[in-house]
Amino acid sequence: MTAASSPRRFVYYSIAASIITLVLKFGAWGMTGSVGLLSDAAETVVNLTAGLIALAAITIALRPADRHHAYGHGKAEYFASGAEGILIMVAAVGIAWAAIERFQNPQQLNSLGLGLGLALASSVINYITAKIMLRAARQFDSITLEADAKHLLTDVWTSIGLVAGLAILLVFPDWQVLDPIIASIMALNIIRTGVDLIKRSVGGLMDDSLPKDELLLVNEAILKHADHGTYFHGLRTRKAGQRRFIDFHLLVDGNCTVKESHDLCVLIEEEIHKVLAEAQITIHVEPREDRKSWDGKKVGGLCKTALKNSGNSQDQKK
Repeated sequence: MTAASSPRRFVYYSIAASIITLVLKFGAWGMTGSVGLLSDAAETVVNLTAGLIALAAITIALRPADRHHAYGHGKAEYFASGAEGILIMVAAVGIAWAAIERFQNPQQLNSLGLGLGLALASSVINYITAKIMLRAARQFDSITLEADAKHLLTDVWTSIGLVAGLAILLVFPDWQVLDPIIASIMALNIIRTGVDLIKRSVGGLMDDSLPKDELLLVNEAILKHADHGTYFHGLRTRKAGQRRFIDFHLLVDGNCTVKESHDLCVLIEEEIHKVLAEAQITIHVEPREDRKSWDGKKVGGLCKTALKNSGNSQDQKK
C-alpha cells in the first residue's frame, strides 16, 4: 500500500488540525478566562493524544499476518478507539470539575468577542478535517479513522454550542453563571460519545458477528451458486480492522467429487468477495447424507433459515 493510498495519511491530517486548534483554543481561553473555552481547549488536547494513538494503531493494523499473528493485526484498531473513548471520558470529568469550581466562584470574562472568533475558526478547521476523514474511513473501512473523525465532529458541535451560549454574555455580561452551565452540558455530551466508542471497541474485541445486512449478503452469495439440495450451517463471522472473517459448513451431495466441491466453494468465495472485498473465507464441505454432518448446534453460528428469519437465531437442525 503506497503512502498516498494509506489510511495513515489521514491521521496526519487529524494531528495537524489538532495542533492548530490547540493553539487557537488555548489562546481564546487565555484572553477570556472562560471555563467553557477551557473545556473546549482541554478536549483538543484529547484530540491530539487520540490522533497519535490512532497513528500507532493503524500502523500496527496494516502489518501483514505473521507467525505469531496468523489472523493479522487488525484488532489493534479496537484498542485505539477504546483508548480514545477513555480519554474522552477523562476530559469530560475534567470539564465537569472546572464547571463546578466556576459555579462556586463566578468570574467576569474578558475579550469575549475575539475569543469566540478563535473558537469558531478552530471549529471550521476541525469540520473540514472530520469530513475528509469520514470519507477515508468508508474507503478503508477503518473504525479508527471513523472514531477520530466523529471525535472531531463532536468537538465541532460542542464548540458551536459553546460559542452560541457565550455569545449571550456579549449582550448580558452579568449572566456569568451561563459559562459553567454550558461547560456542564458539554461534559455530558462528551461522555455520551466516549461511552459509544468504548462499547464499539469492546464489541470488536469480543468478536461480535457482522451486522445483519452483511450476513444477508453472505447468505445470498452462498445460495446463488448452491442448488436446492445444498445447505449450510455454522456460519460464524467477525471483523478485525478492515478484515472480515467468515467460515461455515457447506453440505453437498455425497457423490460430488473433490473438484466439484472445490469449484463450488470457489464460486461462492468469489461471489462473497464481490460484496465484501476484504473477507477471508473458510468453507468446510460435508456430505449431506451423513448424520454427523448435521452438527449445527454443536458448531454454533447461523444457518440460512436463521438468517432469513432474524439474523440472530441459532442454527437449527433441519
